[in-house]
Formats: sequence, structure tokens, C-alpha cells
Amino acid sequence: MEKKIKTVQRYGSTFKEKIYIPAIIEGLKITFSHLKNNVRDIKSVEVLEYPEEQPTDITERYRGLHRLTKREDETVRCVACFMCATACPSDCIFIEATQREDGVDEKMPQRFAIDTLECIFCGYCVEACPCDAIRMDTGIFSVTGEKREDFVLEKEKLLSHKGKFDKEVSIARK
Repeated sequence: MEKKIKTVQRYGSTFKEKIYIPAIIEGLKITFSHLKNNVRDIKSVEVLEYPEEQPTDITERYRGLHRLTKREDETVRCVACFMCATACPSDCIFIEATQREDGVDEKMPQRFAIDTLECIFCGYCVEACPCDAIRMDTGIFSVTGEKREDFVLEKEKLLSHKGKFDKEVSIARK
């Protein structure tokens, strides 16, 4: 049984095609035509005067900065199960667990920190959490700081963030 092989001519066999100059020139033509149209009709270009003017198109599905939630009795909902840290592809969640001292038979985080410089805001930590302890619904989309430590959010800071969309009802199993 003989195999039928079809030979396909490769693109870029000539010198002109190998140096990519025509393709670069064609791309520059398109870029300059867009530039010319934008300069000619400058009023039609949409501009957001950030930070004076904030975006208005942030939906409930937007993944903003992280926050930790609390139970009705104001205790941290997190049970330090490390599921969020395990699911995190960028390995930016750091948890140190300790036993609760109020008679409840579960753990709680002694330290819970998220390095936002390492975080890729994928939301896997929110999906992995069985207690609905971590959410990304703050609506905060810009983080500023002067040194690296300003971008590491510790437990107290994560607990101080409020949800932007006013939905504090837990979806976790009781």
C-alpha cells in the first residue's frame, strides 16, 4: 500500500519574502491610515480621563482585588484548608494556619497574604474555596504603591475590603 504524499510549496521562498519588508510596509500603511483617521476626527476618539473619571462598565463578573469574607458572628470565614493556595497557578497566596480558640473544631488562618504583583487575577482561588471565604468582587482595579511590601495584601487588609455589588450572602454549603 503506497502512501499519497502531497507536497506543498512553502511561502517565503523568494528573497523579497524572506526579509519581510513588504509585510512590514503593509502593516505600517494600515497603522498610519488609522492614525490619519483619528487625527482628522479627534472628537470621535473615546477617552477616559483616568483617575478623575472612573470606568462605569465594571460588571459583577469583573475580577477585582481580593477580599476575605466574615461569618455572621464576625469571625473569618476561612478555615485554612489551603485549597486556594493549591489552586493558584502563580503561587501567590501564603497561609499559616492556627487552631481556633473559641471552641469551634476547625482551623483559621494566622497569616493570610496575597502578593498582587505575582497574582494573575485568574479567579481560581475563588472557585477552589469550599467556604466562600475569598472573593474578587471589590471593584478595585488599580493598586498603587511605592515599594514591594505595599502590594502584599495581609489578612487585615483583605478583611477591610468591602464587596462592591452588595451581595454578602454566602453561596457555600453550611
